[in-house]
Amino acid sequence: MAQVLEFKLPDLGEGLTEAEIVRWLVEIGDVVAIDQPVVEVETAKAMVEVPCPYGGVVTARFGEEGTELPVGAPLITVAVGERAPSGGGAEEAGTEGSGNVLVGYGTSEAPARRRRVRQEPAAGAAPAAAVNGRAGVPEAEDGPLPVISPLVRRLARQNGLDLRELTGSGPDGLILRADVEYALRAAPRPAPAAAPAPRPAATAAPGEIRTPLKGMRGAVADKLSRSRREIPDATCWVDADATELMRARTAMNAAGGPKISLLALLARICTAALARFPELNSTVDAQAREVVRFDHVHLGFAAQTDRGLVVPVVRDAHARDAESLTAEFARLTEAGRTGTLTPGELTGGTFTLNNYGVFGVDGSTPIINHPEAAMLGVGRIVPKPWVHEGELAVRQVVQLSLTFDHRVCDGGTAGGFLRYVADCVEQPAVLLRTL
Repeated sequence: MAQVLEFKLPDLGEGLTEAEIVRWLVEIGDVVAIDQPVVEVETAKAMVEVPCPYGGVVTARFGEEGTELPVGAPLITVAVGERAPSGGGAEEAGTEGSGNVLVGYGTSEAPARRRRVRQEPAAGAAPAAAVNGRAGVPEAEDGPLPVISPLVRRLARQNGLDLRELTGSGPDGLILRADVEYALRAAPRPAPAAAPAPRPAATAAPGEIRTPLKGMRGAVADKLSRSRREIPDATCWVDADATELMRARTAMNAAGGPKISLLALLARICTAALARFPELNSTVDAQAREVVRFDHVHLGFAAQTDRGLVVPVVRDAHARDAESLTAEFARLTEAGRTGTLTPGELTGGTFTLNNYGVFGVDGSTPIINHPEAAMLGVGRIVPKPWVHEGELAVRQVVQLSLTFDHRVCDGGTAGGFLRYVADCVEQPAVLLRTL
């Protein structure tokens, strides 16, 4: 006989608490296999396909495309334990699940439970809730509080409710939002401090188009605003003759083998400069009033996509050669275009390289990618009059800029870093000292 299992939106990691349904990949009545993606969602970090840990027949979907759901909210229900309808071709599914959903969420069989003792509820305390006809499961006193959703915790905190007084009705005693709401109805508590009424959505006036700042666009807006609010940034810049760097790249690519990108050469210069000026490969812990310096370079690079600006991160860029950097830049750029970057590929950077020259501009004063301490900007490389070896000549000139957190270093360090980068651009042989 079939058993209907409910699959909830899992913990997507990186502190994310909600996601927007972009596209359903299954319909009600479809047969799904274990670990088959069933929905595509957008978080503040990336687009993610969510796999279902159960195999069987989809009996319900929760939420239309465009709906935002909190972590722990139901996504779909699946009837397992019976063969698929005729022609479905699915094998008989069990209830074990794969255990391989996403960060912090598993479906493998739970370990044997310890014997639990139900305590008598305190006078006036709410009875254990029952959801979908399931009896409440007593909560263990000596284990971690079984709450998956930050929204449930916040709801309880705002209403002065102690979650340890409740018995969760979810699997393994999981405390659900319904349990909290039931307890609040059964045992009224002092109302929390009144919050200001939410501002109603503005109605677009004639000639206006209003676009909600949500999802990735909203996350970018929040991060840039935070950077400007918290980081005392400054910018210095210099023009450099990139003729020899362009010739070196041409020679490398004429020698055979994988082609080397200009971005990879600039990244190699960045990592060499950071080895000399490690103050810029850091972050500020404002609470502790400390500068935290890193011994590795996780290099972010700004990439414009149809869905907005993303900053993928090349892990351990300092340990990669030009070929490896080229390949990783290409892989991450393609993932950014297709919206398949994972949260882990968009976080953890220690320094950012911003090649805004691809937009046909010479210079910029970019906003630092919080919580990093610096960003190197590279403008377009164009022929310009330049004094070379005492003679006026037409050379390939680029403007380089460095925006830095003035808390981590003074202008001397920032200028030294930028001058070293410019020297490597003008004389690539300088890099041989650090290879």
